Amino acid sequence: MKSHLSYFTTSFIVCLLALIAGFIIGGTAAVATIFFLTVLEVALSFDNAVVNAGVLKNWNHLWRQHFLIWGIFIAVFGMRLVFPLAIVSVVAHINPIEAVNVALYRPEIYSRLMAAAHHQVAAFGGVFLMMVFLSFFVARHKTEHWLAFIEKPLTRLGQMEAIQAALTLITLTMFSYFVSQSERFEFLLAGMWGLIVYVLTKGIASLLSPHDAHIEQHVVHQGVGGFLYLELIDASFSFDGVLGAFAMTNNLFIIALGLGAGAMFVRSFTVLLVEKGTLNHYRYLEHGAFWAIGSLAFLMLLGVIFAIPEAITGLLGAILILASLGSSILANRQKS
Repeated sequence: MKSHLSYFTTSFIVCLLALIAGFIIGGTAAVATIFFLTVLEVALSFDNAVVNAGVLKNWNHLWRQHFLIWGIFIAVFGMRLVFPLAIVSVVAHINPIEAVNVALYRPEIYSRLMAAAHHQVAAFGGVFLMMVFLSFFVARHKTEHWLAFIEKPLTRLGQMEAIQAALTLITLTMFSYFVSQSERFEFLLAGMWGLIVYVLTKGIASLLSPHDAHIEQHVVHQGVGGFLYLELIDASFSFDGVLGAFAMTNNLFIIALGLGAGAMFVRSFTVLLVEKGTLNHYRYLEHGAFWAIGSLAFLMLLGVIFAIPEAITGLLGAILILASLGSSILANRQKS
């Protein structure tokens, strides 16, 4: 049987290669930045690993491998390298090649363009993650609750059609009143697109997947739709990391190396959770992860109004997961 540490062998190798590449690019300062970015990504995406594991545990081996192999390629190169370039290209109304030139030769301008798009990125990611959060807790089939005084009423609300979309739109609208008038339309439009993309993704997952009454409704079926759903969740989690990384460096490749190494550790932790059956043993761990998603969604939207340090986001998610883990251990002891 594999030891827990053996699951992270590849991640440690990738991290070492990233540090070596960083030293070649920018010396010891770049190495330190890559290390801190790796830690930042793991802290911000720890709950992402738990959510991924909750979905992957119902997939067969083939589709798990597809996600873990191709998914890491998309996570590292797509979300941490191509995605920021795409944002700059759209915001600055320039072609992708010019966006690359700006990133390489005018990093200070690149950083300002990324910061200018923060309200749109936060609205899109915040709304998408809020839909993920609410869809888990308002599911009508849900019978097990961790924070029962909150979760039970949410489950009862699930009797109302599309209640999660209504609650999300109400939240988005409330936050829009605190956004400057010049950015309000862009904020609302980006949030609407976050909702549309979530609905389309879940719709594609249902359309391309065979109906199985034995699989819980909140679990996305394996297949192209499920793969897309997980990648979009990963993208939403990467928003904070990418934006927060610019507080440390303007170098796109240093950012990609640090966050990419962190993404590898998150993937390794996902595999460990799936293969060890951790979620089945610790019953409230998945609940804690979804509460962490909800807190991240709220903080992303709040971050448009106030500057919120990434450390707070990561710490709050870790506290919620550790609290759910502790509750699971206590529940198991009482049961035995």
